[in-house]
Amino acid sequence: MRILQRLRQTPESDAPRLEAESAFFSTVWHEGHPGPLVPWEARAVELGAKPLAARAARRKLQALWAHDRHLATLTPEALARLERYLHFAAVKAQRDVIHQDEYGNFMVVVLSGELVVNRRQPWGESLRLAQTGPGDLLGEMSLLDSGQRFSSCTTLVDSELAVLSAEALDDMLLHDPALAAQLIAILARKLSVRLRAVSSRLGPQSP
Repeated sequence: MRILQRLRQTPESDAPRLEAESAFFSTVWHEGHPGPLVPWEARAVELGAKPLAARAARRKLQALWAHDRHLATLTPEALARLERYLHFAAVKAQRDVIHQDEYGNFMVVVLSGELVVNRRQPWGESLRLAQTGPGDLLGEMSLLDSGQRFSSCTTLVDSELAVLSAEALDDMLLHDPALAAQLIAILARKLSVRLRAVSSRLGPQSP
């Protein structure tokens, strides 16, 4: 309930209370973690990621998302506002952007290149779950709940990424709640579609 109340309010009408509660995604789910949280800043250093020019990267993102039925609802003006909350980075081939079983709090959008999604099974076998390309989202569940990563995501070739962290999402909730509400709704729809697809493979679809 608290997050819905925050999304309905504007910074002007409730600035003091929002300021005091401006770390919803980056803190509320972290208590009691059995392992350390790996933020994007630490992963970027590990990867040797190089920053990209934000304006050009945002235009690339806009062109890619124009073909996605959910993300296309973000207008050019909304994407221009979203730019300030994103990190844009170039990552070399054969780098693990996301590690299975770690606790993370960021998602990535593929701007160019290819990433493979692998899951290591308990008996040691590596199972390839997907191969992703420009426009695809990875890690959005951990963005929302800072939970354990289900799989690893590795660049197959030199790739360009846009990254949204939980801290940036908190900042968006504080300063641009309408944009945050729209983005969270889109992520929820895309996650629902993905989960239904998985459910349909496992058995009869639930009503």
